[in-house]
Amino acid sequence: MFTIVKEYQRAIKFRFGKFVKVMKPGIRLVLPLIHAYTKVDLRTITQDVPQQKCITKDNVTITINAVVYYKVFDAKKAVLEVKDCFYAVTQLAQTTLRNSLGGFDLDELLSNLKVISKEIKEIVDSETDPWGISVEKVEIKDIKIPEDMERIIAKVAEAEREKRAIIVKSEGEVGAAQKLADAAKILSEVPGAMHLRTLATINDLSGDKSNTVIFAIPVEVLDSFKNRNIVDVVKDIVKHQ
Repeated sequence: MFTIVKEYQRAIKFRFGKFVKVMKPGIRLVLPLIHAYTKVDLRTITQDVPQQKCITKDNVTITINAVVYYKVFDAKKAVLEVKDCFYAVTQLAQTTLRNSLGGFDLDELLSNLKVISKEIKEIVDSETDPWGISVEKVEIKDIKIPEDMERIIAKVAEAEREKRAIIVKSEGEVGAAQKLADAAKILSEVPGAMHLRTLATINDLSGDKSNTVIFAIPVEVLDSFKNRNIVDVVKDIVKHQ
């Protein structure tokens, strides 16, 4: 004659098949053959949406798997307005998921899963409000695409990476060429800059004893030494030290 309604439950009470009231948590009186009741769990329920195939907007067949989170906010409606509300929510989420994904291209689907999941959740939530059920979240757990399509996507990604690498390398070469041009301009405009640069280069080379440095003497300098003996040449060098 008594039943216990737990804190997270509500019980819908009937008298001779007619709704009487919603029984709250506690010990409640139920007369046999007169009263009947149905308990409803108010906690958040996690329900897997059965795996299914659907066709995207660009005619790619994919297999999707999702999960829906929902809870009953009106126990009376959940019992009186729909038969087996939990099954009804699962079926509604399944059909909505299939219809919604069919409106997106594969690339859009893979790159905007969170946005699409939110849209599906809003659609399902609006449909279940008359049943006294609030949908909290719909998450797409897994998307399987054909193997040939996976290879195509991998090739596209590889081509995109190569494109970026070439662009970065080209930008670096342009920058380096610009710096070299600026340096050449400075060396040509500033008196003595080229000589200083030459001396710095020689100094760098002299650090390694295995290097052999060969100086190219202009032809004009060699012409000035013609018909002169070595003694005169040495004297001129010492004179200018």
